[in-house]
Amino acid sequence: MHSAAGFPPIASAGARILILGSLPGVTSLRQHQYYAHPQNAFWHIMETLFGIPKQTAYAQRCDQLQSLKLAVWDVCHSASRPGSLDSAIVAESVIANDIPGLLKHIPTIECIAFNGQAAAKLFKKHVVLETTIPQITLPSTSPAHASLSVAQKLAQWQTLQVRLSHPAFLSHAGESPL
Repeated sequence: MHSAAGFPPIASAGARILILGSLPGVTSLRQHQYYAHPQNAFWHIMETLFGIPKQTAYAQRCDQLQSLKLAVWDVCHSASRPGSLDSAIVAESVIANDIPGLLKHIPTIECIAFNGQAAAKLFKKHVVLETTIPQITLPSTSPAHASLSVAQKLAQWQTLQVRLSHPAFLSHAGESPL
């Protein structure tokens, strides 16, 4: 059985929304980049919603996410999984990331957005939070989740724009949320 281990979070002080996936796929692991599979819609969606060019160098895309007050991580620190499908993750092998620790370290995170149902289910099973934080489940950007078109996924992911611009998500001391 193949064991996969994820990456550190893309996160900085002041982050407002934490986007959680399940576990990087094979292509992402090989390239050491979140959402590296060319058919994964994540970077296309980030480009459309926030103007982060998907062809820009990975480090620059990560910097731009952070400047937008977005953080990215995965629920699983590691797990056994043949291939890249979330459905192939062996439940008993999951070791969760320290998401409660990240939330303590970055207390400005006001919402968790799950990149797909699998991430939401893994979170509910393996992560216990000390405080309540709003959570939304968005359609998976994975090409394996083909029941929705990229346009349909994008329409639901637009909630991130709304949440970042909503008064409840404004930064403290009158700072701009973006």
